Amino acid sequence: MASFLRRPRALRVACMTGWLIFAGLGSAQAEAPKPVIQKAVKGEQCVEDTDYMRKNHMKVLDHHRDKTVIEGIRTKKYSLKECINCHASEKSGSVAKAKDDFCVSCHSFAAVKIDCFECHSTKPQGSMAMHPLNADTAHYKHKLAAQAKRPVSVEDMAGVAR
Repeated sequence: MASFLRRPRALRVACMTGWLIFAGLGSAQAEAPKPVIQKAVKGEQCVEDTDYMRKNHMKVLDHHRDKTVIEGIRTKKYSLKECINCHASEKSGSVAKAKDDFCVSCHSFAAVKIDCFECHSTKPQGSMAMHPLNADTAHYKHKLAAQAKRPVSVEDMAGVAR
């Protein structure tokens, strides 16, 4: 400590400032920008509690996807289409077009890639947004396609939904 005090004052100040910044106590450290989470445009309440959805939305969407794709069960409660209908931005009309849109805001903050919209629309759509199951639109995890010993036909896929 004594050797530190014998150094020139400017060097002592620079060392202390550097240490404070490194320790996170200095004013030079900026807090990471938080995601902008817009309230739903439609609806009074989400299908589940907000904290639950923030932590588990992907599990909910994956489970719903599997019920729809594998078992042919289509419900509105956890459908991606209904999420989009409520959470699409009034400005962009989308959940994933602009950096402040509902999905993009958090996913960018968490550095998580959103792959839902490679197939699905990011904007609210009419009833045609729910495509029929067929070999061309099947999810890669589809149980029938994964277990197939031959190429899966459109007729095979359509039989799953019945």
